[in-house]
Amino acid sequence: MSFVHTSLFHAGLLALSLWTAPINEAQAAPALPPIERFFNSPAFNGGLLSPDGRAIAARGSAPGQRDYLVVVDLQTNTGKIVASYNDADIGSFQWVNNERLLFNVGDKKVAEGDDDYAPGLFAVNRDGSNLVQLAETGNVRTGQRTGQRTGPRLLPWHTFMLSGRGAQDSDYVYVRDLAFKTDYRTARTGLLRLNTVTGQVQEVSRPKEDVTSWMLDHKGEPRIAVGIKDDMVSIHYLDPATKEWRKLTSYKAYGDAENSITPLAFGPDGKLYVSTRRGRDTSAVYTLDLATGQLSAEPLVSTKGYDFSGRIITSRDKVLGMQFTTDATSTEWFDPAMKAAQETVDKLLPATINLLGAPPQHAQTPWLLVRAYSDAIPSTYYLFNRDTKLLNKVGDTHPGIDPKQMGRQQALSYKARDGLDIPALLTMPPGSTQAKLPLVVLVHGGPWVRGSTWGWNPESQFLASRGYAVLEPSFRGTTGFGAAHYQAGFKQWGLAMQNDLADGVRWAIEKGVADPKRICIAGASYGGYATLMGLVNDPDLYQCGVDWVGVTDINLMYSSANHRSDMSDEWKRYGMPELIGDQVKDAAQLKATSPIEQAARIKAPLLLAYGGADLRVPIDHGTKFHAAVKRNNPNVEWIEYPAEGHGFYLPKNNIDFWSRVEKFLDKNIGSGATQQ
Repeated sequence: MSFVHTSLFHAGLLALSLWTAPINEAQAAPALPPIERFFNSPAFNGGLLSPDGRAIAARGSAPGQRDYLVVVDLQTNTGKIVASYNDADIGSFQWVNNERLLFNVGDKKVAEGDDDYAPGLFAVNRDGSNLVQLAETGNVRTGQRTGQRTGPRLLPWHTFMLSGRGAQDSDYVYVRDLAFKTDYRTARTGLLRLNTVTGQVQEVSRPKEDVTSWMLDHKGEPRIAVGIKDDMVSIHYLDPATKEWRKLTSYKAYGDAENSITPLAFGPDGKLYVSTRRGRDTSAVYTLDLATGQLSAEPLVSTKGYDFSGRIITSRDKVLGMQFTTDATSTEWFDPAMKAAQETVDKLLPATINLLGAPPQHAQTPWLLVRAYSDAIPSTYYLFNRDTKLLNKVGDTHPGIDPKQMGRQQALSYKARDGLDIPALLTMPPGSTQAKLPLVVLVHGGPWVRGSTWGWNPESQFLASRGYAVLEPSFRGTTGFGAAHYQAGFKQWGLAMQNDLADGVRWAIEKGVADPKRICIAGASYGGYATLMGLVNDPDLYQCGVDWVGVTDINLMYSSANHRSDMSDEWKRYGMPELIGDQVKDAAQLKATSPIEQAARIKAPLLLAYGGADLRVPIDHGTKFHAAVKRNNPNVEWIEYPAEGHGFYLPKNNIDFWSRVEKFLDKNIGSGATQQ
């Protein structure tokens, strides 16, 4: 058994730069890794094996070039760029069958907030022939594209790929047809059966209620439709015997419904695997009897202290295993052959978490795709041959990152002042043995999402590379840690949720990790809101703050009269009153916990950054708060990226923003602060 750390592609292919540009090993490593290595677009985004396992498709990238779609024949070790454009980048892609691929396009030179852009749909053979455009793009600059138009007209711009894997045995795929309201929100999602050669389409029947998402069964046929009306979620099942839709279950959409069910996948035996709590604090995996609507008596997989978050891994004839996330991601294999393959790969790559992809649906070869990563190593992709036990490197997402220059990360928990356990990640500067370090509290957005999990993260690692310890708390309200942890955050914006962050800082000080005179709080979206409220509630704890795309006025979120917003009327009517607060009943609390109302109390240095095309937290939040806070605080910096949305999409803007953060932190809690 040996580890072959070489590319699959011969020198001729490398000369064409099909994958990533090589790193010049002769150059001396800089004292600090350049910021571009953290925030440039990934050089490689993984790959997909063909259904028969004989080829791999991937999106390639090289500095200064557009992303392209490349296919490599694993039998002959030859490859070819099958789709590339001068004015657009290849986006998502999937195999239609062994010979054909479906893909869409994007534009890395246009910010995500550009409302006029839509990704279109295209199809091409694995040898680059028969390239056709199937759906319109929404940008006039990229609307006319190489490829034969099919049928009487292209599908409209609001036709999108479906993430589920189809049957992969014909030229047909299922795609989504989104209907939008005039206020940018999705009204419903239809499903179309599309021939990727001729462009012919057939609309799939749907339940009487509007559908928001679809699920295919193990054979690649539509079987589950999920809809939301008012404050109720309904799950519908298309019975293959009667060809009729029927409702399986329904539950409250917002808050925490104990009877909520999340469909995960269909097994080869037709069983539906779901995630639900069923009287537990954390969700687990059960099977749902589609005839009776009853759940299995016991969970198939449960993760103590964590809600199940993951996927079911299947082959054509059985369930192979389950991949799930606790503090990190791991896999439980039921299949002996896959378990053995995992053990072999783990021995070959002992320093990383190694996630094995399922064998292709119609596999005729022994290849498996592997994604390997750690806290210090960004995702690296390999092909593993189960017959020869050889591992071949395919590509790196961030080839310029040297693990020796990265910090180490640990998962931990600390007690909040009311006794609640708060999970967190702590990333220390590379090689650091120093106590009382400058600390950045990095607050995740959402807030009703799972925050960061153990692994390489460009933001925390960039900060660690500059000498900062980084604490990422999973404060109450964060999902993934059970119902009690989630529910403890209801109506606690600026209150107990905020206290959890301050308690984490005090823990870091008590443990000797943080210098109490050099602490900054930072975050985006809700994390930006928490940054501002941290400076309001705990001015003696934080020396500065960095808020990007953060909420500043809670009441402004309820209204769309004076700004564009992509938040639905149902969310405003049912979700926000329960999770954040009722505008009438909780009016005093919402006012007291809105940063715009407390702006005069913020005296610490503050960096604000917003996107001019943000539909989630419209720029009104930023401009109004900036005007208010600068009246009493001369140490406020303002950045606006006019075409960006909710977060910064363009690498040049990300690099610009984090360069400013680097200077701001150095001035206020870094070496620049100690020299003042």
